[in-house]
Amino acid sequence: MFEGLFQPTHLIIILVIALIIFGPGKLSEVGGSLGKAVRGFKKAMSDQPDEGTDNKRIESKSDDVNRPSR
Repeated sequence: MFEGLFQPTHLIIILVIALIIFGPGKLSEVGGSLGKAVRGFKKAMSDQPDEGTDNKRIESKSDDVNRPSR
């Protein structure tokens, strides 16, 4: 069903239609915004700590909170 969906001719037609609808000025703004979003996403993904160590730290904090005081 989707075998030939992303052929180069289809992508060119989609680009031409987008250029007609948005115009060259707006299309460059959209491209710049998309690039910033991708860079921000990649930066956020690389800045996240390892999931295993983070969960252990959270569990130990919650254990301290749940312990009854003597």
